[in-house]
Amino acid sequence: MTSAMALISLNNVSIAFGHVALLDKVALRLDRGERVCLIGRNGEGKSTLLTLISGEINPDQGQIERQPHCKIARLSQHPELNSNDTIFQAVAGCLGEVGKQVQEYHDLAQCLAQSHDEPLLKQLENVQHRLEANDGWRLEQRVETVLSKLNLPTEQSVADLSGGWQRRVALAQALVIEPDLLLLDEPTNHLDIDAITWLEEVLLEWLGGLLFVSHDRQFMQRIATRIIELDRGQLTSYPGDYATYLERKQAALSAEITQAAKFDKHLAQEEVWIRQGIKARRTRNEGRVRSLKKLREERAQRREQQDKVRLNLDKGELSGRIVIVADDISKNYGDTPLIHHFSTEIMRGDRIGLIGPNGVGKTTLLKLLLGELTPDSGQVQHGTQLQIAYFDQLRAQLNPEETVIDAVAQGREMITVNGQKKHVMSYLSDFLFMPARAFSPVKSLSGGERNRLLLARLLIQPANLLVLDEPTNDLDVETLELLEELLANYSGTLLLVSHDRRFLDNVVTSTIVFEGKGQIKEYVGGYQDWLRQRNLTVQPPITPKKPLTSSKTNVSPKPKSPKLSYKEQRELAELPIQIENLETELTQLQEKVSCSDFYRGSTAEINQTLAQIKHLETELQTRYARWEELETKG
Repeated sequence: MTSAMALISLNNVSIAFGHVALLDKVALRLDRGERVCLIGRNGEGKSTLLTLISGEINPDQGQIERQPHCKIARLSQHPELNSNDTIFQAVAGCLGEVGKQVQEYHDLAQCLAQSHDEPLLKQLENVQHRLEANDGWRLEQRVETVLSKLNLPTEQSVADLSGGWQRRVALAQALVIEPDLLLLDEPTNHLDIDAITWLEEVLLEWLGGLLFVSHDRQFMQRIATRIIELDRGQLTSYPGDYATYLERKQAALSAEITQAAKFDKHLAQEEVWIRQGIKARRTRNEGRVRSLKKLREERAQRREQQDKVRLNLDKGELSGRIVIVADDISKNYGDTPLIHHFSTEIMRGDRIGLIGPNGVGKTTLLKLLLGELTPDSGQVQHGTQLQIAYFDQLRAQLNPEETVIDAVAQGREMITVNGQKKHVMSYLSDFLFMPARAFSPVKSLSGGERNRLLLARLLIQPANLLVLDEPTNDLDVETLELLEELLANYSGTLLLVSHDRRFLDNVVTSTIVFEGKGQIKEYVGGYQDWLRQRNLTVQPPITPKKPLTSSKTNVSPKPKSPKLSYKEQRELAELPIQIENLETELTQLQEKVSCSDFYRGSTAEINQTLAQIKHLETELQTRYARWEELETKG
């Protein structure tokens, strides 16, 4: 076979569960070097397509052709790991015989670190020789790198990990074997922003084929070279990035609506014809009757675009102007400071995002602010008339044995939504839970369905303080954008933990950022605004390599050398004052950017100010370079 052969080809492939075809005679080709994003609503069959491609299940009809010796790795939403392994063993074990040697070397090194035993030392030397002969050191380094970047503790037992951390281990397994075709099902779920950024860099350099499912729009925009949409059993390919897909998808939907309207109009005309008493039994009319029957069948088989999730939020009573005040609070985990002398004042209407690595203490801070935990020092005070609704990232509020309808209605037939009575089945249909699904147990739901169910349960609670801890995991893009719009228009107060960068940008008005060692700082704006302000803050101030002449002192400037012309001597004398003026202007602008209301201004004004800061920084560099040049010349 030539290198031009596709890594994988699907021809006329169909598969159905029940009466609905998840894939209906689809075709697909994936080539080496492609980075393809598979999108579609929850329940459309994206994960099923990945399992078909990996060979774990077979299609009902059609053919799947794989390039000979094509190595495929798949990250599933629910990975199966050996509970007896440590994390290192689980990841290294994916590398075959050499992986076992790497694992043996690691275990022996751990033992020798605790006890210097001569037989163990000889075993270690023996393993070292085998690793050298099999290029094992490179593989060992690869395992260590992947575990480090995903922040996975090597000696932790797999059995002690939560579902989210087990997905991290499964992602490490998929990456470490460097397959020809990498299949990733929601790879950014449960990863923090640093890990997502690292994964982006890895995938941008990926030489094999990549097919991934994701709802993270910034991740999709950066990684994908092609978008494939699974919609009502059909695959549609959109070459280009995510932004290009959005444009082409809108055009395709408009064309589909227009075509459907024309079809329905023609069908309606034919239905009128047959009902008006035209003698259809005559031979000359039989063809038209058969055509009408065919139109009816075609209309019956047309799968309409699914309904959208309908989200409404009961805003509750108006809270007091001051919602929460935290005064100099600290909280340690053992000897580790999670929160160190942090103070904040949260006002009614604030929409605040919490940013930081996994395990840094974001959920702990939420619980301190809500009064569920007591700080080691400092105090937290609540304002008046608070009504709190809390979305738990672990979905612990859902009883897996309950049915969907009981999880929301708790035995009631009617529920109140925004002051209006509504039948619980109608309310559940707003969240795409049809009657048959409403009586299914919670434990049978997918991750996306559980998130929708928790939102359905949460949004009927009157709340003027909404606390969402990782609400976007497993949600499809359409539901994500509807939730985004709902929160952006929410008049209450919002505390949001999320690693979805675009979601943060579109929802929050300020961020609380964990910067390490218990230090927490507040910034105005969303994720990109924080990055911009952080860069301004951490950028080392430009300092002259020699003391400048201040306009406020009587210190005489350095005598000019005869090597300088009169014009250059004048220029050198004026440069210190020019530099000082530029620094003053730059400081004033940076202080303006740091003000709480700066990012509430117009986009044009914000961009003009930031451009002016960049211009001043460039000017300063130029003046310093010229000053040093003249000093050296003199």
